[in-house]
Amino acid sequence: MSEKEKKNQPGKSNINLFKGLLFWIIGGILLITMVRFANFENKREELIYSRFLNEVKQGNISETVILKENIILGTLKNGTNFSSYKPEDPELFNILRENNVNFKVEPSSNIWLNILVSTIPILLVFFLIWFLVFRQMSSESSKVMAFTKSRPIMPDKKNRVTFDDVAGCKEAKEELQEVIEFLKDQKKFQRLGGKIPKGILLIGPPGTGKTLLAKAVAGEAGTPFMSMSGSDFVEMFVGVGAARIRDLFRQAIRLSPCIIFIDELDAVGRQRFAGIGGGHDEREQTLNQLLVQMDGFPTESSVIVIAATNRPDVLDPALTRPGRFDRTVVVDFPDIQAREEILKVHMRNKPLDESVDTKILARGTAGLSGANLENLANEAALLAAKKGKQKIEMTDFEEAKDKVLMGVERKSLVISEKEKKIIAYHEAGHTLVQKQLPEVYPVHKVTIIPRGQALGITHILPEEDRFIESNVYYKNSICTLMAGRNAEKIVFGKIFTGGEHDLKIATEIARRMVCEWGMSEILGPVSYHHNEAVFLGRDIVKQKEYSEETSREIDKEIRRILEEAENRAMEILISQRDKLEKLVEALLQKETLTSDEIDEIIGLAKEEAPVNEPEEDRRSG
Repeated sequence: MSEKEKKNQPGKSNINLFKGLLFWIIGGILLITMVRFANFENKREELIYSRFLNEVKQGNISETVILKENIILGTLKNGTNFSSYKPEDPELFNILRENNVNFKVEPSSNIWLNILVSTIPILLVFFLIWFLVFRQMSSESSKVMAFTKSRPIMPDKKNRVTFDDVAGCKEAKEELQEVIEFLKDQKKFQRLGGKIPKGILLIGPPGTGKTLLAKAVAGEAGTPFMSMSGSDFVEMFVGVGAARIRDLFRQAIRLSPCIIFIDELDAVGRQRFAGIGGGHDEREQTLNQLLVQMDGFPTESSVIVIAATNRPDVLDPALTRPGRFDRTVVVDFPDIQAREEILKVHMRNKPLDESVDTKILARGTAGLSGANLENLANEAALLAAKKGKQKIEMTDFEEAKDKVLMGVERKSLVISEKEKKIIAYHEAGHTLVQKQLPEVYPVHKVTIIPRGQALGITHILPEEDRFIESNVYYKNSICTLMAGRNAEKIVFGKIFTGGEHDLKIATEIARRMVCEWGMSEILGPVSYHHNEAVFLGRDIVKQKEYSEETSREIDKEIRRILEEAENRAMEILISQRDKLEKLVEALLQKETLTSDEIDEIIGLAKEEAPVNEPEEDRRSG
């Protein structure tokens, strides 16, 4: 709750208390009035004037008679209250005196006062009904109008995020630094006629720190930060999304300079008319309002919109044009240096042992996002705490890395000796061929302990980040993927189901080599479009870019690449059958082998190791 809401809370409670008291006071007055009128009407008997005179003469009057205007009010000795019409009879007073009847004459009341008294109950009834109906309508109206209010999340000023909390993303931070300088000193840019971008679009895979970067921009600039998700604008009621967009920008202009952050922009910013036959749904109306607001709010208001998405391909082109999201900042997976910095950020509040080496961890976590690295550091802390350690050691990080990359050990899974032997030959086949081929990533570890959904894993580890690869790398990678099946075929004469995942990956690599990268010698340097996912309304009407004959040629070329890789793997395994058997024997004995142990078993360690290095040291590595 904000400070303003806290200050307004006592006033609202006092108003509610006053309304409640007023309701009960009016209800009490109305009830008393109705009871009095009911008593008066129900218990007073009407007497004709002649009978009243007879009752007086017979001495049946017990109390004082009230003479009021043309009405006589009194009580008989039997307790009956009566009323009678009073005519213009000059002898009435004498008759009452002669019969010793006490009487009192009340002056005639004002006619307007009588009208007012008689209409008070009716007015109270109408006021009470109006009060109840108006209160109900106002409460319902406030509930309905609450749907149109945007409720952005505004982080606490005491816990602001700065660029010190964001490791890596060097280029992205440099792009956003300009926005921070503008928010701090607008005249510096306006003096030369420069205009700051109205919108900045952060694109990148999930977990790379897009939201954290937006918070850091607001923290560095010291400006209000209003955060909403794209799905927060879309409701079941028509017009609510557009109304929330208007309300959000209205609040932002009041808080100017301000930053609006819209996470998962693709939820509301998908391309319009994307359905079959067009569309005019609520989401498109919300997007239209967002386009109008971004192009319509004044530049001098210093409101900057930052949005994040991992699906920039489905965004409407009107969003990414200059004047709306002028600048696109790519936040990709961190490289080895960035991973080391990210790990240091997540380790700075954790007690670490001297054995922890962030460089080794960064090298072994290629392809992991910032969120994955944070999870890795947290898993290591949990493992160390579970073992009762006072500090987190390197072995905890290695175990956490295996858990994140390969999955949790399935210790409860019971595997027969025969199946374990099949798994060992499969993984040994991958490992042996991977060690014999150039330009492939080196093997870091091989295990036949089930992890995640895999019964065995050959873990490769790149020595450095590589962003482009050759056709030789992909051919050799397919060869190593096919080696597991080939090892099973050589030893057992059968093909088992354990190579399903390897076959899928190998086929996909071969397809991309032929269709996307132009690495086929037969089909040549031509790109053949291949839709992985259809985006309705855009890709569904796209014509096929090649003939049926070319499609058959593509299938033949993919099969040729896979068969050649399989034959190469088969030749390597047959020629080095003795090394394959040694690897299998070691795997069945130890279940997990490191890279140095593998090199020693297949004879690579002796050739590469220095002459004066003792054998015991090589084994301990």
